[in-house]
Amino acid sequence: MARQAQDDGIEAVCATPHIRDDHDVPLEQIGARVAELQDHVTAAELDVRILTGGELAQARAQRLSYTELRLATLGGGGRWLLLEPSPGPITAELAKTVRRLAAHGLQAIIAHPERHAGSDLEERLAELVELGCLVQWTAAFIADPSTADTALAFARSGLLHVLGSDAHSARAGRPVRLAAGFASLAPVCSAERLAWIAERAPGAIINGDPVAPPPP
Repeated sequence: MARQAQDDGIEAVCATPHIRDDHDVPLEQIGARVAELQDHVTAAELDVRILTGGELAQARAQRLSYTELRLATLGGGGRWLLLEPSPGPITAELAKTVRRLAAHGLQAIIAHPERHAGSDLEERLAELVELGCLVQWTAAFIADPSTADTALAFARSGLLHVLGSDAHSARAGRPVRLAAGFASLAPVCSAERLAWIAERAPGAIINGDPVAPPPP
């Protein structure tokens, strides 16, 4: 997977194991596991940084303490969490979870909204953005000609902030690639906005900083 990332021009990858009830991921071990993985990547002479993180299930987020939640923040920055909505369309419960996280000084990035589409998806995402969330779409969904128009419409509405690969393996499924997704965004986004999506916003996220508003 690190080779795929390097071939695609990706310099850093947040390892985001599923933090949910059907996966046994001890939060306190994430840092050491990522450090061990980085050693293997470096030994393979690959110039890719592996950073800590997690894909936090909505239901699990409601039960974790502030200390536990911080262990899952992207890049270990202590602010931004990749939040996976519960199965099915996004509901008002997700906004309640986001407000609870905000009470702890944490902000959410909504993972793969394309998998949680209902008739009111645009309204739901707009509400979450008003609460300070960012929205992360899957690059392969944007690059797929059969679904690209849907994603581009949300991009035009300001409801696309970062891209993720949502890769789970190098052997099957989605690869660790973003370039094709950015190529699909190019017709509707300025060069400045593409740079914000690709570099400025992710840089602030992994540093635990507030994310400046995107250029128009």
